[in-house]
Amino acid sequence: MILPPAFYERDTVTVAKDLPGCLLVHREDAGTTMGWIVEVEAYLRDDPAAHSFRGETARNRAMFGPAGHAYVYRIYGLHTCVNVVTGPEGAGEAVLVRALEPVCGIDLMQARRGTGDPLALASGPGKLTQALGIAMDLDGTSLSEGPLQVWSPESLPGRRPEGWQGEIVRTTRIGITKAADLPLRFYLKGSRYISRR
Repeated sequence: MILPPAFYERDTVTVAKDLPGCLLVHREDAGTTMGWIVEVEAYLRDDPAAHSFRGETARNRAMFGPAGHAYVYRIYGLHTCVNVVTGPEGAGEAVLVRALEPVCGIDLMQARRGTGDPLALASGPGKLTQALGIAMDLDGTSLSEGPLQVWSPESLPGRRPEGWQGEIVRTTRIGITKAADLPLRFYLKGSRYISRR
């Protein structure tokens, strides 16, 4: 059910293609929140848009650590974003989780986000971390042994993301200016929950 470290130790683009349709799960005292991963973006070591491009810093250290750990960072001093670290240790590569389709703990997500609209709960990297309560203390934690986990698509028998027929769309990333032409964004075709069409 929980994806093993070996899943993340592969080529970063391959991991990014395989993450949509999996489940991001956060287990905490407040409750368990969960959503289908419907959209991701890959960030590579030689990629000017990657945080690792200029080398290791205190902020991006988790990105250079072992695969299968979370890289959590803050943007604009307000919102956090969550990535899964990929490839060999020291590579400085990761996949950003951009959007989720809420599955479990929806009442808690709604309270945190201040909205009852299911399409607005986790349709962006800052929204989904707020909805799932993913904070900076999860930076560097194991995604197989910690409270934040990624589960395989088969973890909920008989269920699958809404409207998805199995096709993954590959396109350019959004919300960046550097290397914006690289086709490193992947999302579930037919999903209403992605951050942007």
